[in-house]
Amino acid sequence: MSGSRKQGRPGGWAFQLVAIALAAGSVALAGLLSLGGDDSKSGQAQSGASRPAPTTRNLSDEQRSSRWAHVLGPTVARRRPDAGSPQVLRLTTRTSDRTPELVLALGELRAPDGSRWVRVRLPMRPNNRTGWVPRATLGRYYEVTTFLRVDRARLRATLYDRGRRVWRAPIAVGTSSAPTPPGRYYVRNRILPNDPNGRYGVFAFGTNGYSPGLSDWPGGGVVGIHGTDKPQLIPGRVSHGCVRVENRAIGRLRRLMPLGTPIEIV
Repeated sequence: MSGSRKQGRPGGWAFQLVAIALAAGSVALAGLLSLGGDDSKSGQAQSGASRPAPTTRNLSDEQRSSRWAHVLGPTVARRRPDAGSPQVLRLTTRTSDRTPELVLALGELRAPDGSRWVRVRLPMRPNNRTGWVPRATLGRYYEVTTFLRVDRARLRATLYDRGRRVWRAPIAVGTSSAPTPPGRYYVRNRILPNDPNGRYGVFAFGTNGYSPGLSDWPGGGVVGIHGTDKPQLIPGRVSHGCVRVENRAIGRLRRLMPLGTPIEIV
């Protein structure tokens, strides 16, 4: 299948840096530093300058304003914003569908040593994992104002733009033995199927979510949102975990939902 890319608006430094208060830590650190030196030479406490506090900024609220970025080169997502922290996932520049890899950026931190780290949602099992990657390993930020909510109980999906509903349609979700996994995800790629009359219909969105139990289907079990060649089964619980939408409705969603759009499956 061939990929179709659509980017949101370039993001900016729209959020004010929030200082992380280290009041108690600074007092303790100053106390420790005052004990340093050779007490035999001087009975006076020596003073030491505390390190500057790290600063953070929020990048995505995952509803009205969110940011994503391409992965520029192979990199490691870590548990904490530290090069020595344990590895969570090794990211590459391409998805299993051979489209450019991207991540949803949740927040950015500038460490006291000047290094910058970004907390991102990750494409991996188990679902709903996040990690930290160096800012230099990501491209420019793109902003999206859309948000998709998938309601498995009501068998309905709704797209919002800046909090306003702009699209809604009945859906089919996974069976009880192969359920559509709940959680927070994002649109990882946009795909034009080779056969518009096939099982994926006229269009498909790939997400960063995976079936918890199935891996022997496209992309290793990636949860997709796509059209269908069996519209009579919608609404229903008939898929292997993907979200099926009638072709006419998925055609409208194609025009409204860009890359990086946050998704909540409930």
